[in-house]
Amino acid sequence: MKLFRHISLALMLIGSSLAGVAQAPQSDESFAHTVMRGQTLYSIASMYGVSVDDIVSLNPGSDKQLRAGETLRIPQQTKASDGTVKNRLHFHTIQPGETLYRITQKYQVSADAICKANPGLSAQNFRTGQVIVIPITAGTVLKEQPAPQVKEEAPQTSPCREMHKVKRKETIFSISRQYGISEKELIDANPELKKGKLKKGKFLCIPHKRKVEVKKTPERIPTNEELIIKSQPVTKKLESIDAALLLPFQLDGAGGQQTLMLEYYEGFLLAIDSLKREGVNINLHVFDTGERTAKLDTLLAKPELKQADIIFGPGHAEHVKPLSDFAKENGIRLVIPFTSKDSEVFNNPYIYQINTPQSYLYAQVYKLFAEHFAGYNIIFVEVNDGQDKTDYIKGLKQELDTRGIAHHTIPMPTVVETKKDDVDIITVPGLTEVMDSVKHNIIIPTSGTNTALIKLLPLIQLVVRTEENPYQVHLFGYPEWQKYYNDHLQAFYELDTYFYSSFYTNNLLPSSKAFHNKFRSMFNKEMHATYPKYGMLGFDTGYYFLNGLKRYGSKLEENLHQYDITPVQTGFHLERVNNWGGFINKKVFFIHMTRNHELIKLDFEQ
Repeated sequence: MKLFRHISLALMLIGSSLAGVAQAPQSDESFAHTVMRGQTLYSIASMYGVSVDDIVSLNPGSDKQLRAGETLRIPQQTKASDGTVKNRLHFHTIQPGETLYRITQKYQVSADAICKANPGLSAQNFRTGQVIVIPITAGTVLKEQPAPQVKEEAPQTSPCREMHKVKRKETIFSISRQYGISEKELIDANPELKKGKLKKGKFLCIPHKRKVEVKKTPERIPTNEELIIKSQPVTKKLESIDAALLLPFQLDGAGGQQTLMLEYYEGFLLAIDSLKREGVNINLHVFDTGERTAKLDTLLAKPELKQADIIFGPGHAEHVKPLSDFAKENGIRLVIPFTSKDSEVFNNPYIYQINTPQSYLYAQVYKLFAEHFAGYNIIFVEVNDGQDKTDYIKGLKQELDTRGIAHHTIPMPTVVETKKDDVDIITVPGLTEVMDSVKHNIIIPTSGTNTALIKLLPLIQLVVRTEENPYQVHLFGYPEWQKYYNDHLQAFYELDTYFYSSFYTNNLLPSSKAFHNKFRSMFNKEMHATYPKYGMLGFDTGYYFLNGLKRYGSKLEENLHQYDITPVQTGFHLERVNNWGGFINKKVFFIHMTRNHELIKLDFEQ
């Protein structure tokens, strides 16, 4: 368990480990992809530019269940019938024993070009099973270059090209020089010369010249590390950081989103103020994108945007694609704070997606839950209040089954009233029948709504408040429960509740109190009671990236694994989605509300 250090003391990529995974040889039509945690058919199809149906046709049954660690065949779809490249993307799965040098020879592409196309590639993660993109220009024929071969001499009809009649005063040396051969070659063709001198009038066999294949002595083959390091650009320090913020401030008609965008901006300004007090020089350019893409296109033509070191935004999901294209074309980092549903991150190395995509978030929660509660009696309660957590519950059960962890599923229990010795007794038999009096029991409702809590919490409380209660009970739930604190705070504490989240702040902590006070003082208002709080999100994203650029300059990405600050609300654990794509945030906390009325953030090492 690792706790963040305080900001005042501070001014963190799980490598895609595929070592040991057996790889089928790739063909011209397909290549191998090993499924990683959190990936879906949609995300895999997005990163390779194919359709889900294309993948399913090569991998029957993959649409029914997809497991981390299994290998899929992915259609290449980059070559025409004549073998030439249709576009510039060709994917290659590293084979056992293969080196970067060998790949450069195979495709006749430089190591520098491959490394630039795969910014996530390193000597440490260059291993069997990794997929890399090969930047090939149109018209290139994908054909492995054959190894150089020594030309064989055509068979000679006679060992002598001619006969030479020895003249007076001639020597072996002079005759060999005359015909451009060595003395050894002349003697080998005329063995009698080993015994005596040349005699005038004697005929000698003049051998054919040996055609020696002139071969360049191959240089030492460079290692993967040497080639990758050589391709890396020189570190560039940023004495002054140009940052741009693109948000929809003036929306058509007043609304809650406009208010939240303004609050994000205000929190961002607090980050700028803190960094400037620490000596960081920042030039901030703020643009109102409005609601329409046409206005965004006009903004992207402005020269100050092309010169930006980093862009934060946009607020509208439909603006992500054009802004992503702009950032990629101009080599500008793009921080997307809000949407979690866009696929641009899978093919743009400059994108940072802060709001974790659902499949990746769930995959992290499954792993941490199974490890933390493996010895508990796990009970799922089916709450008939919508299907908001159907995919989550299905995935969690699959994780438990894969690990061999038993669990129960029961319908919403009902209260049973009986009498004993004229005393009314209220019980919840549907729940207590599956509870364990020895193990800890952890209860998971299948819905995260407030209505589900209103239905379920009183039933669990009836069980734990019974005088002869032999059970140790815990509740496990969802990030949106933070919105229902005021309604169920006491019940959460009584039931020793856990919930997962990527965003969390304890308002009783000094850092949170200080931020609230500063926000109130600067803007003369309170932040809105949303999840997450947009003012804190603005501060955290602004401070994290701008401080990171000041500290590491152009090498920010290479140093994310050791970059550690204390955010107010937002957890950061950024990993590349593949070798040629951008970063997603995989940070997950478990928040524990104990019976002792303590709020504990379980910050797992990831």
